[in-house]
Amino acid sequence: MKEKVARNDNFTYLSSALVLFLLLGSLASEFADRGLAGRLLEGALILTLATGVWSLRSDKGMFAGGLGLTAGVLLVSLAGLFLESHGLTAVHDILLLAFFVAATWVTVKQVLFSGQVDGNTIVGAIAVYLLLGMIWAMLFALLELMVPGSFRGLSSTGANADFMDLLYFSFVSLTTMGFGDITPILPLARYLTFMEGIVGQLYLAIMVSSLVGVRVSNWGR
Repeated sequence: MKEKVARNDNFTYLSSALVLFLLLGSLASEFADRGLAGRLLEGALILTLATGVWSLRSDKGMFAGGLGLTAGVLLVSLAGLFLESHGLTAVHDILLLAFFVAATWVTVKQVLFSGQVDGNTIVGAIAVYLLLGMIWAMLFALLELMVPGSFRGLSSTGANADFMDLLYFSFVSLTTMGFGDITPILPLARYLTFMEGIVGQLYLAIMVSSLVGVRVSNWGR
């Protein structure tokens, strides 16, 4: 059963889609005006969600739920073209957060409990790391939406906060690089930031040790 789960899902698609999203988001922010960059970013995000659903299609629950969440994000995005409200933005971010959390959970289960270590497993572990950065970026976005000014150094605040700013800050915090150009101000923002750093370090230690342990045990068979 474990072998079947590991073989059915190809994490290369998910990892590639996440990396491509980060690249396209950066290029859009750099070379497009703010309005166009936002639309391009949203399109790339929906494409990433669709790819994630396809990558994890062996889990029927994730496939059905992922399709529903992707459709919900698409509908909210289309509604946002005609209406501007904090409510729509909050719903959009919550749907994305739910999707990334679910995708992370499904991927972690298959990477850690498949009983084997191969190229697909390694790529899956990379996908989880990227998903963690996405999860915290959504948490930061929701916090900034609810409490504008939670972070210092953003190009804009509140509902208009640039998601790429928060995504950049998320991965900087996940890797504990800490450049200091964007800093958390409020206590909850600081809590989320240091928790991301802790989770990032623990993930690397636990994932590496687990994969090495599985590999060593397989050699002994």
